[in-house]
Amino acid sequence: MLLCSRAIQRSIVQTRKASALTSLNIDTVNPLVKDVEYAVRGPIVIRASEIEAELANGVKKPFDKVIKSNIGDCQAMGQKPISFIRQVVAGCAHPELLDMGVFPADVTERCREFLDGVRGSIGCYSESTGIASIRKNVANFIESRDGYPCDPNNLILTNGASSSVKLILEMFISSKEKSGALIPIPQYPLYSATISEFGMQQVGYYLSEENDWSINISELKRALEEGRKTCNPRVLCIINPGNPTGQVASYNNIKEIIQFCIDEELVLMADEVYQDNVYREGSKFHSFKKVLFDMNAEEGFQMASFHSTSKGFMGECGLRGGYVEVIGLDQDIHYQLNKLQSAQLGSNVVGQVVMDCVVNQPKKGDASYDLFIQEKMGVLKSLDARAKFVYKRLNEIEGITCNEVAGAMYAFPRIHLSEKAIAAAASLGQAADFMYCLALLEETGICVIPGSGFKQEPGTYHFRMTILPPMDDLKVFLDKLSVFHTQFMEKYSD
Repeated sequence: MLLCSRAIQRSIVQTRKASALTSLNIDTVNPLVKDVEYAVRGPIVIRASEIEAELANGVKKPFDKVIKSNIGDCQAMGQKPISFIRQVVAGCAHPELLDMGVFPADVTERCREFLDGVRGSIGCYSESTGIASIRKNVANFIESRDGYPCDPNNLILTNGASSSVKLILEMFISSKEKSGALIPIPQYPLYSATISEFGMQQVGYYLSEENDWSINISELKRALEEGRKTCNPRVLCIINPGNPTGQVASYNNIKEIIQFCIDEELVLMADEVYQDNVYREGSKFHSFKKVLFDMNAEEGFQMASFHSTSKGFMGECGLRGGYVEVIGLDQDIHYQLNKLQSAQLGSNVVGQVVMDCVVNQPKKGDASYDLFIQEKMGVLKSLDARAKFVYKRLNEIEGITCNEVAGAMYAFPRIHLSEKAIAAAASLGQAADFMYCLALLEETGICVIPGSGFKQEPGTYHFRMTILPPMDDLKVFLDKLSVFHTQFMEKYSD
């Protein structure tokens, strides 16, 4: 009987071992997933949420609230939604409101047009590539912006720009050889995370901090040559205006980048979601498509450009609207792209409705026009003021330097840390700017993201902060930062 019992136990153990090899655990999970990192929602942000819970439970801290400046979530930072956009969403979500006369006439008309295109309910699936009338309006917007034609069939409406970026990058996965993607350093972690997930190789090129975070063509060439030693770089990713660095590329710099792609036969991915967010006098957003066509270089050129409802003056991050326009791709590739999008059953209809409001705004004479312009310009002027204030105030703190926040929604200041601070961080197994940002959070309640989460030139240390908190919070933020930084530098003085 005892022998039988032992045999049963051995069988159970063996079964469990076999099961451990087939079930999902940290040893069997896709190794590419384990390589994915996303600092914007990483350990410091997790700790910030824990501190918020502690404050709510009465735990005493040296501060009474956490000031989150870690992510470009406009409305979470207090930005009010644009009335026209929310009225259209409300009317489409609950059509009974349209018969009650609660909305301006142009809102009601817009809602009825949308509903006609989705069989009377935004709860229905749309076409996989997006509602045809909205794609046509996006095409009209691009034509008006750039002065060149846009074919609605080159457009796919997506759940924010992030899903468009992943849709395009997925096309470069190869079983024959490892594909590479050139990405800016510092970079937005969506790119590094997606490239890791897809088993591609990151080929980093450094933005020039000394030259306003611009892109130097010689640096692109260096990165490309280095990348070609270990992979086949096929695509160049650009973020303009920049995240996390806040730069705005000049017209001539864009021309140089396009010519580089032509010379090296690279596909260009242009992330242009911050195109409404330009603050520096003399700077202007130029789309890569416009510059490409100005150069008469579109023949044979392949590119994808992205836009989103999450940024700009709209700030509708949670409603997930976006699009990608592809240029120079043949019909076989169009079919493959559309097939991938079809496998997702298309994008959410509410996001498509918001995108239509962005590209087809109320016109002068429409019932909603005056309030729309007032709210839109109010947001953009406020962001402009905050961008200038953050830039000025950061550079008044000894030991911190920051390039001008020319565009987008972020500052990426450099913190000049002592060797003692760097060594102390190393002893903890941490990047020096991670240690700095964690201490900043614990002592002041300020939540920012260390530059190491975005990658950066070796030997430099930064953090990314948004300019989105209300001005009163920004003043508190920067006053606290100034005191903290002085004390931190004194603590770790050599």
